[in-house]
Amino acid sequence: MEVLNESTTKKPKRLTSVVWEHFEKVRKADIWYAICVHCNKKLSGSSNSGTTHLRNHLLRCLKKSESGYDVSQLLTAKKRKKENTLSIENISFDEGRKKDEYIKPAIINYEPEPRKDEVFNLGNGRFDQERSQQDLVRMIILHGYPLAMVDHVGFKVFVKNLQPLFDVVPNSTVEFSCMEIYEKEKIKVYEMLSKLHGRINLAVEMWSSPENAEHLCFTAHYIDDDWKLQKKILNFVTLDSSHTEDMLSEVIIKCLMEWDIECKLFAMTFDECSTDDDIVLRIKDRISQNRPRLSNGQLLDVRSSAHVLNSIVRDAMEALKVMIQKIRGSIRYVKSSQSIQGKFNEIAQQAGLNSQKSLALDCPLRWNTTFFMLETALEYRSIFYQLPELDPELVTSNEEWEWVSSITHYLKLFVEIINVFSSNRSPTANIYFAEICDVHIQLIEWCKTPDNFLSSVAAKMKTKFDKYWSKCSLALAVAAILDPRFKMKLVEYYFSQIYGSTALDRIKEVSDGLKELFNAYSICSTLIDQGSALPGSSLPSTSSDGRDRLKGFDKFLHETSQSQSSISDLEKYLEEPVFPRNCDFNILNWWRVHTPRYPILSMMARDVLGTPMSTLAQESAFNAGGRVLDSCRSFLNPVTRQALMCAQDWLRIQPDDLNPSSSHHPLSVSVEAN
Repeated sequence: MEVLNESTTKKPKRLTSVVWEHFEKVRKADIWYAICVHCNKKLSGSSNSGTTHLRNHLLRCLKKSESGYDVSQLLTAKKRKKENTLSIENISFDEGRKKDEYIKPAIINYEPEPRKDEVFNLGNGRFDQERSQQDLVRMIILHGYPLAMVDHVGFKVFVKNLQPLFDVVPNSTVEFSCMEIYEKEKIKVYEMLSKLHGRINLAVEMWSSPENAEHLCFTAHYIDDDWKLQKKILNFVTLDSSHTEDMLSEVIIKCLMEWDIECKLFAMTFDECSTDDDIVLRIKDRISQNRPRLSNGQLLDVRSSAHVLNSIVRDAMEALKVMIQKIRGSIRYVKSSQSIQGKFNEIAQQAGLNSQKSLALDCPLRWNTTFFMLETALEYRSIFYQLPELDPELVTSNEEWEWVSSITHYLKLFVEIINVFSSNRSPTANIYFAEICDVHIQLIEWCKTPDNFLSSVAAKMKTKFDKYWSKCSLALAVAAILDPRFKMKLVEYYFSQIYGSTALDRIKEVSDGLKELFNAYSICSTLIDQGSALPGSSLPSTSSDGRDRLKGFDKFLHETSQSQSSISDLEKYLEEPVFPRNCDFNILNWWRVHTPRYPILSMMARDVLGTPMSTLAQESAFNAGGRVLDSCRSFLNPVTRQALMCAQDWLRIQPDDLNPSSSHHPLSVSVEAN
């Protein structure tokens, strides 16, 4: 909680409220706390927090303690204060209603006698101030409301007319309660991750803010023990100007260490292909100093496919920049007046053009709207020439229209693929390989065009794609192979089109990488059976005694035993027929059912399929500016900002935690995140 520092030179304000007879005000660092002398509970003691929350606590605490203190003194002091201030119940938003017609909240007489469960009876319902305050705070977290909403007059009027007994807490108290909820939920997430049998994939995504500050969002992706794809935001770190790329690896390592998941890490996904490779190498070295890494030191380094495709599209849009400005200006001219719009429609009808699409300007920050603008404009290209008084500078030549037509055709593929990625509610890693291969094949064809302008644009797009493909093709292929509908056949199908005569060598590289990864899991499984390792842990480290000379024995034993034993999980899986393709297929359910048949391979499948091959959310799938923090949270201090971002994510995917306890019997509300 952010509390204003009390100046050491300013004379402390005299504590005049009667509640301070029951609290001791102490200062810890720069924060003031009020410690209850009856129960030692620590509450906010800041001067701008007021005393309402202290009085509410005291009313409950004194009744619990049965000290015999006359709580009516507290009520009398509160009543006197209200008589000297403007009553919020006199405020009405209905200006047409006379004051004497305004329905005021019923007056509730407070009875000081103790009541069961500290709940106030109000007719047939029951009211609990503390529980209601917690519900308010959780609502603010869950829906991303500004903390200051509790200070808004409209909110106070609404609450007072809805429940007169509820005392609206100040902004600072809400912030304090948010931090408490964050800390409690963090413990739950930590315990859940520590018990997870599978490995964890970490997505690292960059956010910006209206103030041009940069933030790093760390999200854990994994498949739980019920074979459900899950993700949880672990940290939301604000980077100051002193952060460099060298320090970025330290920030990531700190996150891993804080959650104690460095031994569970399977892969890392970065949102940009331009991320320095040295960052990944430093992370690999740090986390492997005391723990061997998976698959002979190989840690999958993945880049977000949607981010890469968006980056490639930006190159194409930049090449069309002049033409896009002309078309945008022409459409703006057509829509500038009803007469020009009418003339345009008349010419279109005379030309026999019966398009169902209407001209619309794009939003430059969302490139898919630019695509739709160009696609529609192409249908009316002949009509633009016939417009009277069109600025000559806005006239697009036939050659430019052909370029726009070709590149718009390119972009259509990207729109379709990104829609597939962003709309999938369970985006397991197997869905990406075929789509990315289609892009690869099309880029090869586009580079063959005889037009110099188009071939140069395609070459630039392919150069960026090739960098991504070199890093992620193995991970994409392995995930596709673990889809029982495709197995090795899909890799063979696409690689023959992409690589031609060298396809067999490329297929063998994928096959060798798959076997290497499987062997690592087989060794780990053997040691688990022997009690030398735990599920979800990395390959066990060797001790520092004389047994170190036998550190290769485990691998030797596995390899020699395997040759003498029956067929392995991987060989059995690949030799069996592919599963029939159908639209209702659920790959995670398939592996859950077939875990007994492929016990080792299923362990590997769970980790591979849980790898986030794309980190772009649906709402920002076509956003040219990336993820942007809202203005309300960008002004918070970094600690509070991280708490709200993480807690919102944790509460959203745990709707049961929002249901009030059964002892209060209020109406249950089902929460579904968008």
